[in-house]
Amino acid sequence: MAKLILEADRIRKTYGDRTVLDIDQIRIYDGERIALIGENGAGKSTLLSILAGETEPDEGIVRRRGGLAVIHQSGQARRDGSAQMAAQFRAPESREGLSGGEMTRRRISEALSAGTPLLLADEPTTDLDAGGVQRLREMLASYHGALVLVSHDRDLLDALCSRVWHLEDGRITDFPGSYADYREELKRRRDFQQFEYDRYRSEQARLKALAQQKAEWAASVKKAPKRMGNSEARLHTHEYTNSVLHLSAAKKTVEDRLSRLEKKERPRDLPSIRMTLGAGHAIESKTALTAQIGSLRIGERTLISDSRFVLPTKSKTALLGENGSGKSTLMRVLRGQTAEQLHFAGDVRVNPGVRMGWFDQDHAQALSFDDTALENAMFSSILPESEVRTVLARLGLRGDSVFKPVRVLSGGERAKLALARLLVSDVNLLLLDEPTNHLDVFTMEALEELLKGYGGTLLFVSHDRRFVSSVAGRVLSLDNGKVTAFEGTLSQMNESLNRDRSLDALKLQITTLQMRLSLLAARISAPQKGDRPEMLNAEYEALSEELRSAQQKLRKEK
Repeated sequence: MAKLILEADRIRKTYGDRTVLDIDQIRIYDGERIALIGENGAGKSTLLSILAGETEPDEGIVRRRGGLAVIHQSGQARRDGSAQMAAQFRAPESREGLSGGEMTRRRISEALSAGTPLLLADEPTTDLDAGGVQRLREMLASYHGALVLVSHDRDLLDALCSRVWHLEDGRITDFPGSYADYREELKRRRDFQQFEYDRYRSEQARLKALAQQKAEWAASVKKAPKRMGNSEARLHTHEYTNSVLHLSAAKKTVEDRLSRLEKKERPRDLPSIRMTLGAGHAIESKTALTAQIGSLRIGERTLISDSRFVLPTKSKTALLGENGSGKSTLMRVLRGQTAEQLHFAGDVRVNPGVRMGWFDQDHAQALSFDDTALENAMFSSILPESEVRTVLARLGLRGDSVFKPVRVLSGGERAKLALARLLVSDVNLLLLDEPTNHLDVFTMEALEELLKGYGGTLLFVSHDRRFVSSVAGRVLSLDNGKVTAFEGTLSQMNESLNRDRSLDALKLQITTLQMRLSLLAARISAPQKGDRPEMLNAEYEALSEELRSAQQKLRKEK
């Protein structure tokens, strides 16, 4: 039987008049892999902090039966991890000017160095490049203890987790299986809820119609005519009274059944988007932006040199590269922003019809903290309020939350608002630098759908491979100081790279076989002492056949 390593009972946590957590029981056993998911502001980070003992609950108790470590979502690593772990994860030493990805590597290295029975990971892929995410995935897969993982990276959740905790309205719903299994189960439950709701509304309508029918029949029963004799009138009055009483009783019975009808709630659907975002002003050109880069430096370090690329109008392009390769710096240059120690030699030409908008790590600076979320979204909107509220709802800002001042919104909610404000504004070229950071997995999926239908031109940076694969139709790869364009999706690019590697391996194999044949031919023509000609000839024939086969395969691959 698996060892119990953490238990929590009757956990309650409130902020002001809002109950964030109201959880009766939590049990974590050795070796478990748990995905903790929920919308921004649902209380995921608060729950991890309580389980770790960093925050005290208002009520309840947590019992830890062993050590634990936490990968925090932000901030500095509190101490250095082991040198071996730091080397494995390419975590730099503590110093000024570390990038977001480098600080993430330090936090991961510190937590994994502890080797505790329980690891709590709060968005550990924040700011990591694709290589860092892959390394994290390998290290977490080989982790010997239990894991509770908060992440918007759906591939990571599917690869690692066999249990899902869905945190909603302060409570946890436990789902066995992977994230994909959870989504399937959620869809099944939603479909059943819709079926029950439809049946409830149908029965409700039938009973209301039946009650109305009984009332109309009772009203239509005729009273005794005035000229009718007394005996006939008494008989008719008796029949009239019985009929009315019978119909009234029948109507009351129907109304009682209607009042006792178990109410079924309608499933909460995301409102559909019927407008095409980003298509307010078309760009009358095939190209929205052209960049010619002679050199791009930060201080003495050259990030990019001798590169050229374009953004075709209405294209959706992903900019990929390792942490520190210069992606964010390049995005700043494209929008004409300067910075201390930034040196750019080159030319960025923006089509005159372009109206550019951008999202970066300082996205909150564009928001008015004293105004409401809706007022901020409407400030530069070209859409009516009803459509703006639809976009806000799709990104997780629903109901009365749009009337909250920005200063009380969480970091994730401000990110949603900044994205919504861009999407409804009069821009037709979007530059998005890591728009998926700090978003919950549900908002990630909604943003994915919105950007897939975006009518303008899009350039974005993201480490989430599923998000990139779903949205981008082309890729700019920043590698070894060069920007290279690939006209196709991420999966097509990977297939092309794998094919190129296969071709390179075949070419190397052919070259090696040719060299071996040359050496063997020399030995056959001038045998050395102890050589057996029949064996040399047989080896030569075998190598020749292997060479012919490799050459045929190379011709087919090309």
